[in-house]
Amino acid sequence: MVLFSLVASHRDVDLTTVAKLADGAVGLPGDMVEAGALTGAVALSTCNRLELYGEWDIDPDDASTVAESRRELVELLARRAGFTPGEVSDGVRLLIEEDAAKHLFTVVSGLESAVVGEREITGQVRRALIEAQRSGTASGELIRLFETAAQTAREVGTHTSLGERGRSIVSVALDLADDVTDGLWPERRALVFGTGAYAGATMAALRDRGCADIEVYSASGRADAFTANRGGTPVAADGLPEALRRCDVVIGCSGGSEPMAAEDLPSGPLTVVDLALSRDFDPAAADLPDVELITLESVKLAAPEETGESVAAAERIVDQATRRFRDRRSGRDMSAAIVALRQHTMGVLEKELEKIRKHHGCTGATEEVEFAMRRMVRSLLHEPTVRARQLAEEGRADDYLTGLEAVFGIEVPGAQEPTAEQDPTTAAHGTRPKRSREAGPAPSPAGAHRDPSAGSEPRLYPLPRAVG
Repeated sequence: MVLFSLVASHRDVDLTTVAKLADGAVGLPGDMVEAGALTGAVALSTCNRLELYGEWDIDPDDASTVAESRRELVELLARRAGFTPGEVSDGVRLLIEEDAAKHLFTVVSGLESAVVGEREITGQVRRALIEAQRSGTASGELIRLFETAAQTAREVGTHTSLGERGRSIVSVALDLADDVTDGLWPERRALVFGTGAYAGATMAALRDRGCADIEVYSASGRADAFTANRGGTPVAADGLPEALRRCDVVIGCSGGSEPMAAEDLPSGPLTVVDLALSRDFDPAAADLPDVELITLESVKLAAPEETGESVAAAERIVDQATRRFRDRRSGRDMSAAIVALRQHTMGVLEKELEKIRKHHGCTGATEEVEFAMRRMVRSLLHEPTVRARQLAEEGRADDYLTGLEAVFGIEVPGAQEPTAEQDPTTAAHGTRPKRSREAGPAPSPAGAHRDPSAGSEPRLYPLPRAVG
């Protein structure tokens, strides 16, 4: 299986397009896994990026297949988001295997954020994996990828000064609001739209600055439960106009389906901070007299730069994590290859030993012959086992796998951890293979579609046209 990431971020497309793509991607991982188009999928959607991580059953070295897979995935996402493929294709990147892993490690470390070094992204990546696990779309390899990303973020936080100043999108936005709003935070009234993670971070940031008068509005009616846990005063729908007139700063974190029209905002001095990816307020609000509008684009332009030394140190940690992840994947390939070679060789040995037992019976001579043959096979397997590890370390695992298929006709299954009964080290030590109960067919990936008449694993490519 091939790991990939399809990326649309603030670096390549405008935030309005990112927001629409994010809306189109709702439910996409589950649909694709259920249809058999992907073995696993995780969607990461934040205020400035949409990224779809998944596993494909394609050959990563076949450029035409990769290009066709990308085209179909972009086409599907564009259609669900209300775009034509041509409108978004140039702004969407497809990353494969090691590049996909490195990109996620870079993102979770805050190196790709609008505010470099911000730590909010770590929680967003964690929540993306949790959601995929709840919906049954997170494959084992994707879980390992995201867990390694979390570990990488911890290493960056521990061993570098990146993000030490606590800068985030919320903090930079509130700094901008402070510059254009009369008075000081302890004297100001704030109104927060939304009850999600960003709303929670905004509440905490406001309190840190001394703002105690905070009201919360939720179009979905969750303000009461939200404020019961986090403080603040809930605002009902019929009380929203009055709450807007009371506040000095209104902060949008909800990303509702329809932005508030400019004419619905009250007259008079008001600072509007719109942190919602799909906008909580009509951009025309910026044209109103006495209204200051701060958007994600404003935050991106105003974000302070981290020191080159901190960024370089974080990049080194990301590079190291990427190599470790790549080596682990190669190691799993080699473990599966060694197991396959061992099973093939031991199968031949057992057939020959069975012939000897039938011909000579269980005599002392038979036992001596069996001992000698097992010792010989053990010696023969030692060098291929050592070479497998060496080639994996050199990044030449494919050479070994190709050789096994060409010489012995052994096709190694997808990279999997060896079980206790398939420990490849037993080949080097010559332990007699354990006899296990006959196992049934391997279970399909979570949600994968299987044709009951096919009798084999479902084909996961190309993408079915019916999806979406």
